[in-house]
Amino acid sequence: MQTKTGTSESGNFRLLHAMIRVRDLDKSIDFYTRHLGMTLMRRNDYAEGRFTLAFVGYGGEGENTVIELTHNWDQEEDYDLGTGFGHLAIGVPDIYGACERMKAEGVSMPRPPGPMKHGATVIAFIEDPDGYKVELVEKK
Repeated sequence: MQTKTGTSESGNFRLLHAMIRVRDLDKSIDFYTRHLGMTLMRRNDYAEGRFTLAFVGYGGEGENTVIELTHNWDQEEDYDLGTGFGHLAIGVPDIYGACERMKAEGVSMPRPPGPMKHGATVIAFIEDPDGYKVELVEKK
């Protein structure tokens, strides 16, 4: 497999966050913090624009890629998730135990834990309150 590297300038680039739009910000923050163990790093209301941004993730925001949850206050309908977005991926040490706990709390799990097709890596898929897919990958 051939890899391509960026310019010397882009060698200092890093991925900061991935943004998803959510209908119920408190419900989404609860999902990512309670079920996936992330930390709410910051939350800012922008009253003039009628939206709130909340950033969740692992470790410090300065060192890690995080998820930006964007809540548009006047959004009344569910968002169309489209076909371009795939999923977020989270490494977990005990995928079976994590899935068992989440399933007991009613987390949607369209693909229970097990080896991926054509491989040995153990994965599962859950859905957040807005229907975004989150892949859990067992990392012992």
